[in-house]
Amino acid sequence: DGKAFFEAFFKPVLIKDGADPLFTGYFEPELLVSRYRTAEYSFPIYRAPKELPKTGQWLTRQQIQDDNVLSGRGLEIAWASDPVDVFFLQIQGSGRLRFTDGDTLRIGYGGSNGHKYRSVGKEMVRRGIYNEHQVSATVIKNWVRRNPQDGLDLLNHNPSFVFFREIDVSDHKGPLGAMNRSLTPLRSVAIDPKFVPLGAPVWLDKAGAEPMQRIMIAQDTGSVIKGAQRADIFMGSGPNAGKEAAKIKDTGSIYVLLPIKRALSLLAKDQL
Repeated sequence: DGKAFFEAFFKPVLIKDGADPLFTGYFEPELLVSRYRTAEYSFPIYRAPKELPKTGQWLTRQQIQDDNVLSGRGLEIAWASDPVDVFFLQIQGSGRLRFTDGDTLRIGYGGSNGHKYRSVGKEMVRRGIYNEHQVSATVIKNWVRRNPQDGLDLLNHNPSFVFFREIDVSDHKGPLGAMNRSLTPLRSVAIDPKFVPLGAPVWLDKAGAEPMQRIMIAQDTGSVIKGAQRADIFMGSGPNAGKEAAKIKDTGSIYVLLPIKRALSLLAKDQL
């Protein structure tokens, strides 16, 4: 079976960089959207503009929105009814759009403005709105919706802005990851490719209220997934997957499963 195969031909290697382990979950959100701007659907989901640089920084989130630099240029893929949904869509990096006429469209990561992500949850704690243990994606969403003006100011604390592209993926498949392959719930994991090779099998040992021990594939990356023991588990698509993803904030260990010859050669180099 699969377990016997990996035990026979692979060796688990634990890579550390001194940082504390952190395992989280992510998902593919589904948004109800309109093809056209209306009174209800007035928050755009954008394609990247031609002048977006391939490297370096561009305008911040606040500059993009306050100066209307993208509006009226035909860059809108769709219009959403809630700015919080668009904000979290950018954090997830991909999504499934369900139009008011019944059609669906998959979108994936299409570039960013080059600014590093800044946690709005930590900013809420700094402002004294909530204590650290109270903050979650659901709490952030609800607070912004209750406080629309202050909420937009809070979201602008994160200067990062993500653009999207339309992708051709059938409805029954998962979204595309960093390897341009569909992700599989509870089998695909986002890692830091500086430490874990993309495409490598890994053994994930997660602690917490719902422990998890299983073989997964390092298929994706993320702007906030940094460190040797940082992993983001793909939980699936839609609101139920989102609820499950929000529960995960645990410690544990992730082992890279290397072919035995490769692992032994690395071990020999370390001992020289």
